[in-house]
Amino acid sequence: MAEFDFHFGSPWWLLALLLTLPVGVWLRRTTALGKLSRLKLYADAHLLPHLTGSRELQPAERWRRFTRWGLLWAVLVLAMAGPRWDFTRVQIFSPGSDLVVLLDISRSMEVSDVQPSRLARARQEIEDLVNQNAGEMRLGLIAFASVAHVVAPITEDGQTLRGLLPDMSSDLVRLQGSRLLDALDRAEALILGQPERSRHSLLVISDGDFADAGDLLEARVTALAEQGVTLHVLGVGTEGGGPVPGTGGRFLADAQRQTVESRLDVDGLARLAELGKGLFLRADYRGDDTRQILDRASARGAADPADGAQAEVWNERYFLLLIPAMLALLP
Repeated sequence: MAEFDFHFGSPWWLLALLLTLPVGVWLRRTTALGKLSRLKLYADAHLLPHLTGSRELQPAERWRRFTRWGLLWAVLVLAMAGPRWDFTRVQIFSPGSDLVVLLDISRSMEVSDVQPSRLARARQEIEDLVNQNAGEMRLGLIAFASVAHVVAPITEDGQTLRGLLPDMSSDLVRLQGSRLLDALDRAEALILGQPERSRHSLLVISDGDFADAGDLLEARVTALAEQGVTLHVLGVGTEGGGPVPGTGGRFLADAQRQTVESRLDVDGLARLAELGKGLFLRADYRGDDTRQILDRASARGAADPADGAQAEVWNERYFLLLIPAMLALLP
C-alpha cells in the first residue's frame, strides 16, 4: 500500500542553491568593472568587438542569462536532492520454515552398495527435495567430512542448490573422516541469522559412519532439539555394506592391510533422529522419503507472514525534474 509523505532523500544537496549568490555578486562586479576596461584606453567602444572578436554584453542581457542559468541550476540541484513523496511497505523477512541439509561427502559415501554410489544417491535425494519443495521452505546446504563447509546459505532459490550438486564429491576434502559435530555447529550459525519465530529443521544425509559418534554427539542433538531445531535423518546405504573405494582404483585398507568396509548404521542414525525429534528414513529411488520430510518440516513452520520485518521503499521522483532540465539544455 502506498502512502504520501513528501521529503528529500538527500537534503544536503539543497545547500548548493546558495551557489547562485556568489555567482550573482561576481556578475554584478564584472559588469561594473567592464566599463573601466583598459582596452577602452586604446580604441573606441564600438571598435572593440572587431579587435577582440567578442562583444561586451549589455547588463540586461547578462542578467537574463544569469536568470536562465539560475533556474536550470535550481532544477538540477532539486533533482540531486532526491524528491520523493510516496512509499510502499514491503516484507523484508517473514517467519517460515528453514531446512538445512547436512550432506556427508566422506570416502565411505563412495561405496557402491546402492547404485551407482551412496553419494550419487544422496545428490539425487537433494534434487528431489528441491523439486518437491516448490518454494515452500528456505533451503541451505552444508557438506561435511572431517571439516564442514557451507556450500549454500539458507535461500529461497532452489536453483542455486541444484546447480551445486554435480560438484559434491569426496575429492573436495583432503582429510577423510566424517565429523557431524562440526556440521551441526555450522548449521546452527546459519539458523541464527534467520528471522525470529521461524521454524528450523536439519536433514542429515549419511551412512552413519561418524568419527565423533557417542555421548557428545547425542548431547549436541538433544540440545538443538530443546532449542526447537528438529533433526531428520536420511540413511544412504545397506546394512550389508561394501568396501570403501580408495585412490588408483583400489580399496582402502587398514593397518593390518584388511579392506575397510562401511555399513549403514541404522540403529545409530535412528537414535539421532529420535533425539532430534525428527524422522529417520532410508533413501530410495521414490520421492516418498523427501516428501515426508518436507511435509513434517513445513507443517511446523506455519506462521503469520505479518510477523516479519517490513521496510519502506520510497519511489524516487527525481526524473520528473531531469526531463525539463534536459529539454532546456537542448538549445
